[in-house]
Amino acid sequence: MLEKGSIPPKTEIGPQTRKNMRVIPALVTSLVFLAPFSGCLSAESSEDSELVSEDQGFGSFSVVAPIDTGINVYHNHFVMNESYPPWLLEQLGVNIVCDISTNGTWQERYESDKDDCWDQIEAGDIVWFKGTRIIGTTPDDNTDIPILDDPQDGHGTAVTGAVLNANPNAVIFFVEGFSDAAVLAAANQPLVDIITTSFGPILSLPVPGIEDATKVAVVQEKKIHTGAADNSPSPAIQDSTAGPPWSIGISGYAEEDDDQKETMSGSYPDAAADWTQVLPNHDDIDGYHQTSGTSFATPRTAGLLSKVLESLRTEFGDLSSGADPESRSGMLVNSSNFTVSNDDLRDALNLSAWYPSFSTWDPLSGTTPVSPVLPCTQLGWGVVNESNVIPITEHLNGTSTIPQRPSDVVMCMEANQDIREAYWE
Repeated sequence: MLEKGSIPPKTEIGPQTRKNMRVIPALVTSLVFLAPFSGCLSAESSEDSELVSEDQGFGSFSVVAPIDTGINVYHNHFVMNESYPPWLLEQLGVNIVCDISTNGTWQERYESDKDDCWDQIEAGDIVWFKGTRIIGTTPDDNTDIPILDDPQDGHGTAVTGAVLNANPNAVIFFVEGFSDAAVLAAANQPLVDIITTSFGPILSLPVPGIEDATKVAVVQEKKIHTGAADNSPSPAIQDSTAGPPWSIGISGYAEEDDDQKETMSGSYPDAAADWTQVLPNHDDIDGYHQTSGTSFATPRTAGLLSKVLESLRTEFGDLSSGADPESRSGMLVNSSNFTVSNDDLRDALNLSAWYPSFSTWDPLSGTTPVSPVLPCTQLGWGVVNESNVIPITEHLNGTSTIPQRPSDVVMCMEANQDIREAYWE
């Protein structure tokens, strides 16, 4: 499989080899948390609501699951000063805690932790890297070092960095892999709100199994799925991750002075987001690089949507996450007097999207202008960025109402949805 985004060579830091961390196995973990881990609690567990209410200090939260190559857990971008409460780790199925090293270079930290952490992780283990926002797993047993980003890659680190750029408070449930098993690892986790994928094969042809897994996540488990469209202008409708009608397909939009590539990619998506971002490196602890691709526009959108969920949950006293059909009635926000479903959030997103003005296009920029005729074929419902967060939130909580989109836009996107349903179902 080929990743949809790209990471250009870095100039500030040369190649390095791997590093290390310290693992505390499940038995020790249980002593640290004063409660034994028994794996992920089932949806039927009567203890769920009690566990959530035990730690009022943690507050409302949202869980995003990037599925990608691996992640550099040592980077400062993922550090958090607070700690995840025991009930959250238990409900997420954590069975290993790695007390990762915080001194030295990336390589020195990896080597310090290798024996106690990395060499102990097996396929299916769910690991919290203590001191970070990262809870990670690798369902596929075909990787040299589970969860950790490959020295020659870095795609997963950048993708996850884009989520946290949009919502620094997001809880990250990272899944390494390019398979239906990887997608299902997130789909079957009740606390996950949003799954984001930024990969696909040559020409973005459908991949048997992966689309079925995202359908389970959205249709059955009521989560949100954001999928990256191809970086070419090819139709997103047939794209392996952006195309299914249950998914939110994201293309790229060049904001402000971005002149690296064409303004649009993956034509006829659901929405477009800024695809050039400054993201963390995969082989050091504090370096960043600028890179472009729908691979990064997509997790950025996932982060923005998680920020909306977090805000609404805070406002209405919802202290859990996910949309489990049994414990949360399939609602992403589920309180006694307020609910938000997948459909509600998606409709608000569509209403809030906007089309850039043709008049702002610079013919010398190297970008493609947004057509004043049927811009939906280029950008779907339109552009989504930080400016959409408050309007979406206020629309959903009833503070204000986003106006309906013009009839030609609605007709265009209804046709888009009809085509997608015919193609995929």
